[in-house]
Amino acid sequence: MQIKPRQNLLEVWQAIGRHSFDNGEWDWGEWGGRSSVADAERLLCLMYPATEISAFRLDDPDTTQRDVERALRNAGDSTAIPGNLVKVLTHFMEQHRGEGRPTFAGGYYFSPEDPEQQLTQEQRDVGVVDAYSMSVTLCLATLGFLKVYRGKTQRASTLAQIERLWEATSARLTAAMVSLLRSFTVNVVDVNGDQGQALTRLLGQGRLSQRQVLQRFQERFKQLRAVISESLILGLDADITDELRNENRMFECGWAWSLVQGAPDVEVEPETAVAIGKQPEGVAHAVPYLYFTVVALDGIPDLFSERTLVLGLLNPEQQKLADALRLRWEITQQYWSAVARFGDGTWPLEEIPWRTTLQQLESEYFSLSVASILVHDLVRRRATDDDLTRTVAVMERLAERGRITSGMTRDDPAIGLHNPGVTLPLLGSDALGPPMKWTMTDFSAQLLKRTIQLCSLSRNISSQDRLLQLAESILDHLWQRRLSEGHGVGLWDNVHAVYPESPVRQGPLSWNIMERITECMVAAHGLYDQKPVRSSELTELSKALISEAAHLFGREQMEQAAPALKSPQGEEIKAIEADLRRARRLVGDQPGTAYALALGVLTRLDTLARARGDADPQGR
Repeated sequence: MQIKPRQNLLEVWQAIGRHSFDNGEWDWGEWGGRSSVADAERLLCLMYPATEISAFRLDDPDTTQRDVERALRNAGDSTAIPGNLVKVLTHFMEQHRGEGRPTFAGGYYFSPEDPEQQLTQEQRDVGVVDAYSMSVTLCLATLGFLKVYRGKTQRASTLAQIERLWEATSARLTAAMVSLLRSFTVNVVDVNGDQGQALTRLLGQGRLSQRQVLQRFQERFKQLRAVISESLILGLDADITDELRNENRMFECGWAWSLVQGAPDVEVEPETAVAIGKQPEGVAHAVPYLYFTVVALDGIPDLFSERTLVLGLLNPEQQKLADALRLRWEITQQYWSAVARFGDGTWPLEEIPWRTTLQQLESEYFSLSVASILVHDLVRRRATDDDLTRTVAVMERLAERGRITSGMTRDDPAIGLHNPGVTLPLLGSDALGPPMKWTMTDFSAQLLKRTIQLCSLSRNISSQDRLLQLAESILDHLWQRRLSEGHGVGLWDNVHAVYPESPVRQGPLSWNIMERITECMVAAHGLYDQKPVRSSELTELSKALISEAAHLFGREQMEQAAPALKSPQGEEIKAIEADLRRARRLVGDQPGTAYALALGVLTRLDTLARARGDADPQGR
């Protein structure tokens, strides 16, 4: 199906409005409040487009567009919607706050590794990187929404509620940023240990010896290693910085699944310390996870986006925290991007599926996670054509291996990517009860998101066309997975509709996939909002046509008597002149449009010549 971000978002909003609003009142439903991650994802399905796309703004009743108001009619009219959203957001901030601090519980997104066991409430209340990252995005969207809406209402009670929500949101944002800082880790490994051997095999791909891999690793990461070990702002343990200087050590960096065991408190101002409460003890082992690293990298850029800076959404202390997170963001991107493209021949990323080094887990999902980080880095540094072309091929292979663009076989193991999903053992969770795991079911939505991001980045016509076709195929696959009946009709996720052999999913709606699809539509809006890819060949042809058209038009005006201004001939001459002027203006950015306009001018000039019986192309 064609990617139509406006129409697709309106359909999603209409389904959310039908499911979550009842005469303007928000209904969390049976599963609401059980996971801060799910609740944040649910609210972001509304708040993210509303703050990223001007046509979907909800903060100014006078500018709310009619189709947007119709889609959210269950939430009230354009005047009532922003006030109702303030109430919902306030309830979210209150619901996910306990013991004097914001909470980031994974809730029912956690599950026991042994299905016969039950998780303790303490385990379900543990914060998770998904919640920290989602809270950064949701809080910034909320602050931007409030900043505008505050100037559009005069009601004293509403203004007071806005101030309370602003304080709660700002405190949650600070707590989320602090938690992200305390979840970042650098894992130094001995090249002769199990993890070091796994990393060596991954990078060497059977073509390089351990010694060659280590030597190339040291050369490739010498500068990055120095930045990590010498940067005081990272606040790493002295033992880690010492080990990093050892040339017989390799390392990985990124985010653990939660706060790292023994992670020191982040120093904040006394007033801030009261607002965010006591910083909890960490439980996660100091090991980076690809999935949680990608999630963190997705949320952190919102802290230094143009919108955040223009609206001034961060206070001075939050700006310092954002700077510290940005350093980690850049280091992590550079590291995994280099690992993905390590060596001179075939990239490790091109060897699908990717195998993690510590837990030795193997899946196309991990290949997609590494590709996602590579996409982040390609966007940051404006990729070369070779990098883009090879990454496009990886995306196409992942779609095929995930049975999104290829047919299924009987008992196809690829179905497990989507249902029941790929699971991650959460190291350190057994300190609080039975070992926990985390399940990822959003392979298709993540692949769509990265494909659209690459499509926005590509300035090569062939690559962009391949990516756009792939994105349309993935979207078609996802659109078929919408629920067709029941309370959640129009929402996700019915995997059984696409993969009949997969088990029918039970439980709550997948707000995880819905939030990802919403992000995809916002990214697609950005894709269509930018200038089209320019063809140099078409530009030259357009210039040649414009030159010929301008010459013939000049001769037409010189040789023929000037027509009356209001006559049909006069109107025709004015139209030709306007089209020719527009073609000249567009030839640099839209050569195809300029070509069509110039061709139209030539056709009309020839029609005028034929009407006079002028059959001589030389004008004699």
